[in-house]
Amino acid sequence: MSTQAAVALVDWGTSNLRVWLVDAEAGVLGERQSPEGMGTLSPDRFAGVLESHLAALGATPDLPAVVAGMAGARAGWIEAPYAETPAGLMELPRQAVAAPGTGRDVRILPGVCQRTAGAEDVMRGEETQLLGAVSNGLIDALFCLPGTHSKWVSLEEGRISRFSTVMTGELFQIISRQSILRLSVGEGRASAGHPAFGEAVEEALDPDFSLTTRLFSIRARGLLAGADEASAASRLSGLLLGAEIAAMRPRLGPGQSVQLIGSGALTELYAAALSLAGVETVSLDGGELVRKGLFAAARALYPQRFPEIAA
Repeated sequence: MSTQAAVALVDWGTSNLRVWLVDAEAGVLGERQSPEGMGTLSPDRFAGVLESHLAALGATPDLPAVVAGMAGARAGWIEAPYAETPAGLMELPRQAVAAPGTGRDVRILPGVCQRTAGAEDVMRGEETQLLGAVSNGLIDALFCLPGTHSKWVSLEEGRISRFSTVMTGELFQIISRQSILRLSVGEGRASAGHPAFGEAVEEALDPDFSLTTRLFSIRARGLLAGADEASAASRLSGLLLGAEIAAMRPRLGPGQSVQLIGSGALTELYAAALSLAGVETVSLDGGELVRKGLFAAARALYPQRFPEIAA
C-alpha cells in the first residue's frame, strides 16, 4: 500500500461530515468525523470547514476532493443538479459540479431524481452507496436503505431504474410522540425479538390489512390487556414495517433477496420483518459502500492520480 494520498473522499450529510484520505489503492491513510453537517452551515462556510479537516489530516494543497451528500443540495455548498432515472451509477461522476471558494479541486457528486408522474422522488447520498455496490459488481438487485426516510431502489445493469422513499421512520416518531398512541408507547423501544413485533408484521402482510384501522388497537390493548410500553412500541413498528414491505413485495422477483444497506437496531428490524415475509436479506455496510462509491468516482474524475488507470 502506498503511503501517499491520492484523493480526499468526503461524505457530507445533513448532520455529520466524514473525510478520508486514501491512497491509489483505496487504503485509508487518515479519517476525520465531525457534527458539522449541511444543516449547521451557510454556503460560505463549507470551504473553510473542509480545509480545516484536510489540514488536520496533512493533505497537500493540490490534493483533490470528491464530495457526496447534502453539500450538493440547494441549501448546501453549491447545488449539484439531479441525474434523472434511469440513472447509470458509473456515469454520475460526469455530472459532478466544481465547488467554489477553495484553492483545491473539489467536485460534488449529483443526487438522483425520478420524474414519473405520481411517483416523483429524490435521493442525495444514497446513490453514492449504490455506486459502491456497483463497483463491487452488484449491478442487478433490489436494495433497501433503512432510515427516517427509507429508500427502496431497483438496480438494473448498474442503473437505477426506479426507487421509492418510504416515510416509515418519521411516521413512527410522529405517531409514538404526538398521537394518542404516545400514552401507550411512552419510552418503549421496538424489538425485533418481541412477540408483538412479529405478530404485527404478519397482520400487515395480509392482503386485507388496513393500517389506519389497526393502529388504535395498540391503545386498546394497553387499556384492556395491560400491554406494556415495549409491546406497544414493537407492535407499532411491526404494523408500519409490515405495511411497507407489503407495498414493496411486487418488486421482488422469484427467490430474489433484498440487499440491506445499514447497521444497528433499525436495520435489524427490517431484516426480521423481511424474514417473516419470506424474503432473504444480505447485509451491506453503508459506511464502507459510500467510501467505495466515492473512490470509484475519484478514479473516473482523476485517472491520472491512479497509475494503473493512467497506464
